[in-house]
Amino acid sequence: MLTVSRVIIFANDLLRLAVFYEDVLGLSLLEPVDPGWREYDAGGCRIALHKGGRLGTPPRAPKIVFQCEDVAAVRETLNARGANFGKVKVAGALLLCDGKDPEGNALQLSNRP
Repeated sequence: MLTVSRVIIFANDLLRLAVFYEDVLGLSLLEPVDPGWREYDAGGCRIALHKGGRLGTPPRAPKIVFQCEDVAAVRETLNARGANFGKVKVAGALLLCDGKDPEGNALQLSNRP
């Protein structure tokens, strides 16, 4: 079963967005991963801010991340049903797999809770 674990918002100005999500919306910052990433507790889902652009260019649309334990197996199952997820990427213990819905919206499978 898939559960939404986070929505990633790509930011041109990460610090400006961080101030908004922390000070204006009042979301709690979770442990920082790196300078280009901020993650917030938003109840049943997390909202992550990812430095993802240069100033003056529009940021990418948000990405919905589905958490699953076995990324490769879920990828195979969903692709057999007609989805289009690419290769599984490995970054240490983190497994990620990117795809898109039929209208081109970004999706990701991840073993990160």
